[in-house]
Amino acid sequence: MTKIIRAAGLTAVGWAMTGLAWADVPSVATDITPVHGLVARVMQGVGQPDLVVPPGASPHSHSMRPSEAKALNRADVVFWIGPELTPWLEGPISTLASKAVVVPLLTTEGTQTLVIRDAVQFTLSGDAHHDDDHHDDHGHDSHGHDEGGHDEHHDDHADHHDEDHDDHGHAHEAGSLDPHAWLMAENGLAWLDVIADVLAEKDPENAGMYRDNAKAGQAEIIAAVAQIKSDLESVRDKPFVVFHDAYQYFETGFGLPAAGAISLSDASDPSPARIAEIRDVVTDQHVTCVLSEPQFNPGLVATVLDGTDAGTAVVDPLGVALEPGPGFYTDLLASIANAIADCK
Repeated sequence: MTKIIRAAGLTAVGWAMTGLAWADVPSVATDITPVHGLVARVMQGVGQPDLVVPPGASPHSHSMRPSEAKALNRADVVFWIGPELTPWLEGPISTLASKAVVVPLLTTEGTQTLVIRDAVQFTLSGDAHHDDDHHDDHGHDSHGHDEGGHDEHHDDHADHHDEDHDDHGHAHEAGSLDPHAWLMAENGLAWLDVIADVLAEKDPENAGMYRDNAKAGQAEIIAAVAQIKSDLESVRDKPFVVFHDAYQYFETGFGLPAAGAISLSDASDPSPARIAEIRDVVTDQHVTCVLSEPQFNPGLVATVLDGTDAGTAVVDPLGVALEPGPGFYTDLLASIANAIADCK
């Protein structure tokens, strides 16, 4: 009996020590689920990050709930894409997380960036390209609220067909960065190192765990990329159209022939002129698939498909149907690939 009680006592002490160690882990807040997934992979076995923009919410216009504001307020570290994706979040970060280390991943060293495309029709031979003029190299120690280059808030809500403003009035300027950079696997690989380095500096006691987790996460992404390339081989020469232009990082990373987008922005409906133009693209380019998204009007996709032989599938750049957590990022890449490969 004594041995059993003593063992139970040791177990209780172990739990108490685990709880104490957990309490010493930095409090980390993230903006969107793909970033949350990468951070969760690095923190696996050490702690869990908070998510400010919940699944299903628009990153462009989400109104924070009190619990999400509290997550920012208690954060020691904030990882986010940057104001290019969530301009509304810059103010709350500055005020609620004023003492936190803030890391805008879109402008971290090693991130490959692309410029927003305004055209309805894309150049199938590779309209999406890496633009060195818009690639910022920032060291991990320079991440803060007044980071250079973030004085102007550009977003992806613009078009030459009267779609030049979103519901917050933010204008898109030529040359603005496309903020959907998480959809390029190379960026996911780079960001795992960034996340691990920042957390290791903030929490040296668990530095080894963060870096080991980052390496394991990178191996998982590399394996997922190999499988995705194989899965997409049969559709590599089949043009498709997306609902809104959020996938050029994925297209570029996997060499896919996107022909155009129904809407430039996910915050405004396409004009009649744009719909007519994208219908011509579907016909002229022999498009085989039109990708819709769960939060948008399916009637617009039906209008584009009418009279064509193209199929359709549902895809989401934020993976709203996926379970948040350490495995989210590779699941997201695979879900997009599967939608494209299985589109009928």
